[in-house]
Amino acid sequence: MLKENIKQLLFDGTVIPAHPLALTRDLQLDEEKQRGLTRYYMASGAGGVAIGVHTTQFEIRDPEVNLFETVLAITADEIGRAALERPFIKVAGICGLTDQALREAEIAVKYGYDLGLVSMAAFKTQSEQEIIAHVRKVAEVIPVFGFYLQAAIGGRVYSYDFWQQFAAIPHVYAIKVAAFNRYQTLDVVRAVAHSPRRDEIALYTGNDDNIVADLLTPYRFEVDGITVEKRFVGGLLGHWAVWTEKAVELLANVKQTLATDYADAASMLSTNIAVTDMNAAIFDPAHAFHGCITGVHEVLRRQGLLEGIWTLNPQETLSPGQYEEITRVIDSYPHLVDDAFVARFLENSDIGSG
Repeated sequence: MLKENIKQLLFDGTVIPAHPLALTRDLQLDEEKQRGLTRYYMASGAGGVAIGVHTTQFEIRDPEVNLFETVLAITADEIGRAALERPFIKVAGICGLTDQALREAEIAVKYGYDLGLVSMAAFKTQSEQEIIAHVRKVAEVIPVFGFYLQAAIGGRVYSYDFWQQFAAIPHVYAIKVAAFNRYQTLDVVRAVAHSPRRDEIALYTGNDDNIVADLLTPYRFEVDGITVEKRFVGGLLGHWAVWTEKAVELLANVKQTLATDYADAASMLSTNIAVTDMNAAIFDPAHAFHGCITGVHEVLRRQGLLEGIWTLNPQETLSPGQYEEITRVIDSYPHLVDDAFVARFLENSDIGSG
């Protein structure tokens, strides 16, 4: 079961960065930098982290690398050491077919993770019914954070009926929608709104091309003669692994906009475009997202949070022109960059402790 204070934070809406993997030049785990990143996210005011996800690099599961349990253990330990006086959501990425996913879920539970972000990318040809059965089994081990991954980077397109069945699974508490597609996003939200469990599932945006607009948009549907509204309350995002202190400020501004009946909606919609422009530089859609992990690393390297942009996959590098694009967006949107905060964080280790 999900702890009540964690559930409350999840439903109130918060910033959950997708945690990167810190490596040394010889591609070994850089534990000092790894722990430092976790402290940075806590210090930034994020409400949690997701580890073992795409941004952490799927290669951590390869037998010759074998870092999945290690990074989960280190992250949980660092969060525990911080002894925060506020709830902090620990999300573990859960991948693979059912046997692997259940093993990973058990490891996550061992280290006190609150939710498992269940990737369905391994299911290439199986039926939707088989995938629903898979998620049910995982949900028996750990509370589930659903995940709709865009088809452009290995996800599948799922039917409205699939999401209806998904929402009905006990212990599904949240769904991250990263379809990068309005039609597919709408399928999920409409299915949840029509579900008897609609008030038991929090929606989180993973649509990096539309972050602010997702957070601002009310989705309203007529259900049995009653208007039901669902919203994206927060985000679980690779984009929020960088400039995190400003992401926390951004979500607070979104909530203020909603509380004041959209008084500054025009400004927020303009910010949406700025955030999408910044995301394009780090996530590299111009090259089919080839440089999305290294783009995140490059920002963290410039700030001093990582030593380099090394990844476990030597094929993953910055794309041509991506370095310059990152420079452009940093120069263009200084109000969305947290360099000053990071500098203070690195100077004062106390910032990272709470």
